Amino acid sequence: MFRSLCGGLALAVCSLSVLAGAPRPQDDLSTLPMRFALHHEGPGEACGTHCRLLISASGMITADTPRDFENFVRNRDLRGATIVFDSKGGSVLGAIALGRAIRGLGLAATVGRVRDQAARDGATRRAVIWPRAECQSMCPFVLLGGVKRSIPPEARVLVHQIWLGDRRDDAAAASYSAEDLVLVQRDIGRLVQYTLDMGGGAELLEVALRIPPWEPMRMLSRDELRRTRLDTGQDRIVQTPTAPASSGVNAPTRTQRVNDGARSEANPLGWAMAERAGLPAMVRQHPLTVEGERIGAFEVAVGCGRTLGSYVITYAETRRGEDQAGSTVKQVDLWIEGKTATLDVVSSRAAGTAGELETLAMGMVSSDLVKSFADAISDSLTVRTVSVATPGTLIRVGNTGFARSFHRLATACEAQPARRIETHADLHSPAVGENERGGP
Repeated sequence: MFRSLCGGLALAVCSLSVLAGAPRPQDDLSTLPMRFALHHEGPGEACGTHCRLLISASGMITADTPRDFENFVRNRDLRGATIVFDSKGGSVLGAIALGRAIRGLGLAATVGRVRDQAARDGATRRAVIWPRAECQSMCPFVLLGGVKRSIPPEARVLVHQIWLGDRRDDAAAASYSAEDLVLVQRDIGRLVQYTLDMGGGAELLEVALRIPPWEPMRMLSRDELRRTRLDTGQDRIVQTPTAPASSGVNAPTRTQRVNDGARSEANPLGWAMAERAGLPAMVRQHPLTVEGERIGAFEVAVGCGRTLGSYVITYAETRRGEDQAGSTVKQVDLWIEGKTATLDVVSSRAAGTAGELETLAMGMVSSDLVKSFADAISDSLTVRTVSVATPGTLIRVGNTGFARSFHRLATACEAQPARRIETHADLHSPAVGENERGGP
């Protein structure tokens, strides 16, 4: 089974363009299996007498990557070389084995893209590191294998939870067995031991393991890179595998935990047909979280539009917590199949129960957009909310059950009379209403 730290999402406030469900490049070589190549930084005026031997490592880490790396380094003199990563992550076990191999060779590590360009004399070529690159998911843990580690200010290092690779596209709707939990926890244990062996900070694991797969990846700050020992800065050499690891204290402040009495699986079956305001609709319920801390729940409903060939999408959420009740939601955006739809916020106000905020938003979309989501078996839509005073949310919702329900909804809409139709998500559905508060 392929197991990985989930990739494909980026930090909400920095790079919305690479979100699943948001606009993204047509060709992305970083999703191919990792490839290695050897480059010489000099001779050249840029590095002088300090030119390095560079190994570019770009692409996804697979179970075969450690073997590919072993074949690449065989019979090569790589003393003092630096391996340069540009990767979206991948296999947990593959990353651990690759990191240990890098440490065994005594290589330094950094993040970037290696490019060959002509030197000033025009006759020779030299390699340069373009720093605007990313190291995501399991890639930061591979970085720990370097005996020296440096992260350029322009580079981005992002982390996420370990998840079963075949269920990360719609983690909230998937089913899990006891064996699945054993596999994940075993891999976490191996990752903990590896991080300690490499001299990494425990904060790296703490941050990564609190970000669920439906949220954007967490980008590490410069201070966090230093505390987690991913960037050793002016250190002459990192700790040896037998030395005690950095404790990684000073973790970021967490949001207040909400004890709302909700079920652990708000929506185990994905999208399903239901009635909203007496009309047919497809509905999906999902936890509302910020860095893994549950602050409430929401429902997205797709119903018949006012005219044939259109659909109305409504979004309803309930947030809980003292800091949430006084901060209204001012914007709700959806990304579906690379296209953006902004919903009109109908209301966002404190509810009858103290510490609750209820929000309702609505917007019309074309049938082509809804059909494209139904046809994308492994894709998702992304919901972003922007609040007045508290942090916004960014949640990726999979399309489990959407294609099956869409055929039924399309048939029902064709049979509707030619009149104004409005289908509202239900603020008091089981996912966001009384049952979640522990009521009947």
